[in-house]
Amino acid sequence: MIRPLALVSLLALAACGPGALREQLEPRPPREAYVRQLQAADLHRTAVGRDWLAAGDRALAAPAVAALPLREQGAFAAEQPGAVAWRVAPRRGQRLTVRVEAAADSGTRLFSELYAVPADTARAPRLLESADSLATSYTLEADEDGTTYVLRLQPELLRAVRWSVTFETGPSLAFPVDGRDSRAVRSVWGATRDGGARSHEGIDIFAPRGTPVLAGSDGVAWAGENRLGGTVVFLRDTRRGQSLYYAHLDRHAVATGARVRTGDTLGFVGNTGNARTTAPHLHFGVYRRGEGAIDPYPFVDTRVTAAARPGRDTTLVGRLARTTREDAALRAGPGERAARVRAVPRQTVVAVEGASAGWLRVRLPDRTTGYLAAGALEPADRPVAREQVAAAAPVRARPDPAAPDVGLVAAPVEAPVYGRFGRYVLVEVDGRRGWLERPAARAD
Repeated sequence: MIRPLALVSLLALAACGPGALREQLEPRPPREAYVRQLQAADLHRTAVGRDWLAAGDRALAAPAVAALPLREQGAFAAEQPGAVAWRVAPRRGQRLTVRVEAAADSGTRLFSELYAVPADTARAPRLLESADSLATSYTLEADEDGTTYVLRLQPELLRAVRWSVTFETGPSLAFPVDGRDSRAVRSVWGATRDGGARSHEGIDIFAPRGTPVLAGSDGVAWAGENRLGGTVVFLRDTRRGQSLYYAHLDRHAVATGARVRTGDTLGFVGNTGNARTTAPHLHFGVYRRGEGAIDPYPFVDTRVTAAARPGRDTTLVGRLARTTREDAALRAGPGERAARVRAVPRQTVVAVEGASAGWLRVRLPDRTTGYLAAGALEPADRPVAREQVAAAAPVRARPDPAAPDVGLVAAPVEAPVYGRFGRYVLVEVDGRRGWLERPAARAD
């Protein structure tokens, strides 16, 4: 058995060996480089090394499904290798901002990785960004319908870390009408036009005649006229490979070929073209080559809702808790709309790994993870019953017959019970807690 201090020493030696020089010449993502250090020190063959690698794989394979915005706080214990991951789905055109903050001993690394997961399951997830610091921020623009994003967090071996993660969204383009925001949008994408003969390929933003119309991005302008839009401007957004369309203008403020910056005035709100019988407004659209018009609203939606803080729910993070309700719903994400994973019986013991505004991220003894409503849990710090033990029996580290022993219950005795899982009860023996298998005839 390799002791914790020896593990740390082996990792330090591996980081200084010939492989470390190769990593400097051919840098790899931080977590991948760390895995290679484990392999170089042969630590991936140890029990703790295998558990660490398996925890990372499980988190990435089954991330929590989170609704945006989200703020979650949690903790990794030094003695229990762990990892957490979330899957989020911003709308195309939104800007996603992810912030990771953590507290740990000096020199501790927290690996964070942001992946794009295509809608086409035949395509592998793509690593977008990665870091190994205690404070990291990622920003990206959702560019494809159906693509989701997964963030994975994992600390180094044998390191305790308290962490906080925030996911928030906002517009990727500047709002196109001066002094207005999303509340000025009165007609949305897909609304019927001409008695159902066509659908609306943009949004209408109402404002007084003469209100400046602004460039949503840097680009090159084309100013002209057409039958439906009247006085119009197309702005080629070269960075994103799209064109922004501004219609029903009262007059132009730019000429064809002009290079403009975000926020420059392109023209002024009017009601030209087929909008002569309506109040002055801007018709705004987004076009992609090979696709045509796409919904522009997420690109300019100014509503940014701050993620709620977990509040008092964090008091259970890093502790054992037990369910107080019969068949409490374990969900795939923090919220009533998240998929139900399974029902959890009353007095089931769980490890609380995180908290998110009324929900607690938990790990069951069989390593199933999910979220339980904070009100369905209480600290597992007081006995709920006493178990009559008629014959000497081993107390195990986990509710599993293959788990190592942590003690022995001498018979006859009454052992205090702190919770349950399957046919096992969590008891305390000589000041240490462990799992005792109940006789088949008495198992719940």
